Amino acid sequence: MNAGVIKALLVAALAGAASYGTQALKPTQFLVEREGRFRLEDAVPKQFGDWALDPFAGAAVVNPQQQEALNKIYNQLLSRVYVDGQGHRIMMSVAYGEDQRDGMTVHYPEICYPAQGFELQAKQTAAIQTPGGTLPVRQLVTRMGSTRTEPVTYWVMIGHQPTLGGMQKKLIELNYAVDGVIPDGLLFRVSSVDRDTAAAFALQERFVQQLVQALQGPARVRLTGLR
Repeated sequence: MNAGVIKALLVAALAGAASYGTQALKPTQFLVEREGRFRLEDAVPKQFGDWALDPFAGAAVVNPQQQEALNKIYNQLLSRVYVDGQGHRIMMSVAYGEDQRDGMTVHYPEICYPAQGFELQAKQTAAIQTPGGTLPVRQLVTRMGSTRTEPVTYWVMIGHQPTLGGMQKKLIELNYAVDGVIPDGLLFRVSSVDRDTAAAFALQERFVQQLVQALQGPARVRLTGLR
């Protein structure tokens, strides 16, 4: 058998193995079908800790994505403004999608904010200590023009696991794929308008801590991965 034939056989064998591996890891069941659907409106309390819905908020939450794009990716969207007893306001936006396969994945704020005219001035990772455990988050400082500085804290859920993207997100998706499961996904974002970014991040941390404490068991797992 000459070298050309051997090479052709090896290529065919590798192609077959790759095809089999792709099919073997092709997920077929949605996680949400296995565990049941939930409504963001019901899962996130309207009042908790020091916080209550701001009755005068109107359309104060800035959404850095076009509505048409949001509707294609997400099944549910929830936007609220909360205010505490001292008059501090937190804008909260939660976007949930049942299908996290390629092309339907959550869009990260550091991409969406600049796309809508915000300047991304700083980005860092952080960890918020909550009654249910440690929640990994990313913090951004965004700015629109000369008057609006909006620090942002967010995290992403793939299935039941929080992630900040990159290789960690791919590994989570691969683990679900091995089990034949298509995970759902969620982006939870809080922000406030404040030029004092340190104070803004501290306020957002307090908001998240009190929210986690108020969430009921199943909702806490779906929204934060914490128990």
